[in-house]
Amino acid sequence: MGALLAGAGPASAHAALTGSDPAQGVVVKQAPAQVALTFSEKVAMNDDSLRVLDPRGKPVQTGTPANLSGTTYAVKLRSGLGNGTYTVTYQVVSADSHPVSGAYTFSIGAPSQTVVSGTGPVAGGGAVGGLYAIGRYASYAGFIVLAGGAAFVLACWQRGAGVRALQRLVVGGWLTLTAATLWLLLLRGSYTTSGKLADVFDLGLLGQVLQTKTGATLVSRLLLLAAAALFIAVLFGAYTKRDEGQEKRDLTFGLAIGGVVVAAGLASSWAMAEHASVGLQPGIAMPVDVVHLLAVATWLGGLTALLVALYRAPAETPVESAAVRRFSRLAFGSVVVLVATGIYQSWRQLGAWSAFTDTRYGQLLLVKIGLVALLVGIASISRRWTGRLADNAAMADADGEAESGEAEKERVTAAKAAGKNTGSGDSQRAAQLARQRAAMDVARQKRLRDGDANRFGLRRTVLAEAGVAVVLLAVTTWLTQTEPGRTELDAKAASSSSSASATAPSNGALTLDMPFDTGGTDGKGVVSIDLDPARVGGNEMHVYVQRPGGRAFDIPEVKVAFTLEAKKIGPLPVTPDRITTGHWSASGVQIPMAGDWKIAVTVRTSDIDQVTVSKNAQIG
Repeated sequence: MGALLAGAGPASAHAALTGSDPAQGVVVKQAPAQVALTFSEKVAMNDDSLRVLDPRGKPVQTGTPANLSGTTYAVKLRSGLGNGTYTVTYQVVSADSHPVSGAYTFSIGAPSQTVVSGTGPVAGGGAVGGLYAIGRYASYAGFIVLAGGAAFVLACWQRGAGVRALQRLVVGGWLTLTAATLWLLLLRGSYTTSGKLADVFDLGLLGQVLQTKTGATLVSRLLLLAAAALFIAVLFGAYTKRDEGQEKRDLTFGLAIGGVVVAAGLASSWAMAEHASVGLQPGIAMPVDVVHLLAVATWLGGLTALLVALYRAPAETPVESAAVRRFSRLAFGSVVVLVATGIYQSWRQLGAWSAFTDTRYGQLLLVKIGLVALLVGIASISRRWTGRLADNAAMADADGEAESGEAEKERVTAAKAAGKNTGSGDSQRAAQLARQRAAMDVARQKRLRDGDANRFGLRRTVLAEAGVAVVLLAVTTWLTQTEPGRTELDAKAASSSSSASATAPSNGALTLDMPFDTGGTDGKGVVSIDLDPARVGGNEMHVYVQRPGGRAFDIPEVKVAFTLEAKKIGPLPVTPDRITTGHWSASGVQIPMAGDWKIAVTVRTSDIDQVTVSKNAQIG
């Protein structure tokens, strides 16, 4: 229980806010017409996802949030906003299914007191967040036991299909995964919105969840679990009744193919909705994630099945040393696959060596790597016990045959006594004596099995492996709820850039000169753009238009637009005010993020003659 609760940490955002307009902490001279937020990946929004609150805490946004371009979303603001500090809050769902929330402030005119707290809504937190994390842990555990237990039976110990303890284990995995999936489906709506327990059974929220990617994957998981139920029924039903031969080998092959397909489908329900589905190389990352999950299930689920077989298999059906050796080879192959896919996933989610120590995701990944190394170390000890068990298998078989011979003699003696007693009318006593001797035979076999030092050593090391695996699964569950290191580093860089620009002095002015020719009479000249401080956030812009000789050029209209093509932001239009002949000005020109911006100027020299000229410049 302690290991399970350790995995129920606070949910973290997997999409990060990388830019905003107005930027965090800036003071703009004029009220903006809208607030725009840029995230590291696409997000899902509803009508209340983006809110702007005035200093008294009243909402000033109008309409619903809209997607401007790519990963940039905006909401319109009411006109005539007064001076003071405004708070922007957001609560959305990232493309990898995790809730994202936060808040920041900007000021119009000058900063002021505000009644709004500096923190936004805590998406995915509270009691609902904890229950959701427990459901995720249970779903992973159920899948591992279901898939790994079935793989152990088919690939390592086919006689185990008739062992009641293994049957209960695999069926328990199926029940756990099914219950956890239903649990997550009910909690999903409240988890991503209000966070209230009372909303768990809100059918309206459930209907909204079913229309999302995460809801669709949970429903598809339930459908695949129906196919898994049929697989289990055949494995522990018709399969156990088949005698050894070609027919059983054919059924084994068919069950293996069907089991792999169902297990891969179940693993895909995680890969298609979480980390692997977004970010770098999703077309490669999703299949790799499926293989990674299958390797984990084969190793840890098979380990659980082996532990149950060693402790709970009946004396008349002990797990053979050959089955233990087969699992040892299967587990070794799974670890190799696990390491290879894990290296790729680590590179994809971290992006830099520094992320191992500078991000929570990297720190948790180091803990996971340490636990895997510990698990492999204990497994190497188990392999040595397995080798000793195999070396002594022949001797144990010979002892077993001798014991069986003695037991057979005792049974024959008991049968003869029963025949004699039958004539004397004491048949019930003879039958009771035979049952007692049979029970003594079984107990003797159990003592021989449990007295084997090699088997006892293997039991202890496998039990230690299972204990580490429980903690490892908790860390893995927490890891899947944590913001990837690559995203966290990008968000920190964007935040640092925004903060620096908000406090930077006006000493980085940018000047651009662009010749133009509208093609009409007296249509040539030079337009100059001065942008101060040429950083992220609010800027002062001056536009000067001159004739080729340097005199001020009195023209009807000038318009400016900013475009960051690398991030698909813009064009952001700016219409400056005419100050005097050949001079226009605009205050509070917002640059949402740093980059190589294209600055386009449209110059109109008559009613019909105009031209647009542009230059690129590094801003921020």
